[in-house]
Amino acid sequence: MKTKKWTSDLAHSELQFKVKHLMVSNVTGSFRDFQVEAETTGEDFQNARIRLTAQIDSVSTGPADRDKHLKSADFFDAEKYPDLRFESTEFRKLNDEDEYELLGNLTIKGVTQPVKLRVEYGGSVTDPWGNFKAAFSVQGKISRKLWGLNYNAALEAGGVMISDDVRILAEVQMTQVVEEAVQQEVKA
Repeated sequence: MKTKKWTSDLAHSELQFKVKHLMVSNVTGSFRDFQVEAETTGEDFQNARIRLTAQIDSVSTGPADRDKHLKSADFFDAEKYPDLRFESTEFRKLNDEDEYELLGNLTIKGVTQPVKLRVEYGGSVTDPWGNFKAAFSVQGKISRKLWGLNYNAALEAGGVMISDDVRILAEVQMTQVVEEAVQQEVKA
């Protein structure tokens, strides 16, 4: 079976995280510069190979001072580790409701740990310009300390300033890559 390649459409994709602050509210952050690539065989995404790279310097939570702190050695250490990476080990359909489980390895600050994510397939469509698209919603939760993201402060009333758990949220629209040979035939 022929392998199909896919790449993320960044104009219609987002990669976010949420972390509890002061034990009472959530702060939302995102990576503005990231790329997702996938390879599939067959008519669905069962067993797809998926890779993601996000540039740490693109992290954004709103306030510039907080973003600068996140890029520092207290958190991501962007100067030494300029990106985070994810590579799938398994992508399997769970049911007829277009729900998948995505297993893989996430590397942050040079540390690689396994993660499990829930994925909902939104469907596929050809856009008005002839590009074949597929969309996915991704959710998961990780413990930031497994990657050495340990910075924190104790609160007077008990508890800590930043929760250990980080929720991952992504909306990814993928475009099927048209092979060069096919593109040249179309131009001729």
